[in-house]
Amino acid sequence: MFLFSRIRKSINNRKKLKYISSAVLGLNDALVELMGVLAGLTLALQEVKLIAITGLITGIAASLSMAASEYLSTKAEGSYRNPIKAATYTGLSYLMTVIILILPYLFFNNIYFCLSISISSSILIIFLFNFYISTIKKISLQKRVIEMLLVSLGVAFISFIIGYLIKIFL
Repeated sequence: MFLFSRIRKSINNRKKLKYISSAVLGLNDALVELMGVLAGLTLALQEVKLIAITGLITGIAASLSMAASEYLSTKAEGSYRNPIKAATYTGLSYLMTVIILILPYLFFNNIYFCLSISISSSILIIFLFNFYISTIKKISLQKRVIEMLLVSLGVAFISFIIGYLIKIFL
């Protein structure tokens, strides 16, 4: 408990904490969108390198788009937050998540193994990030993790089904 108390006090003193919502936006959006894309592409394309290239291009474009949207949103709301910093936190958290989720497709040849590693990585990211947030804000870890898992993996599952249907009918 002493360690968590020290971590909380240290982090609360940092001004960067006000940008946590931007990091959450980038991380969660990357998990939801890219896991959906990877799940759909895994069934639709059936080629590991093509999935990796397509996922990486999609992920980079989406991280730039999210950063730009966060910049415009922060600027429009007239908040105390710096729009450039908010955009940077969003874009970087998105991009780091994309890289982690794409890595298995760059190193392994079995598409289903790659997808399972990406899903496992997303679960680990969700747990670690929510552990961090719940420690700082003194909120329920279990509730946050379950909510994020349901959203992220639910979208991935739906995209997997859509990819399967596209493969069958097209």
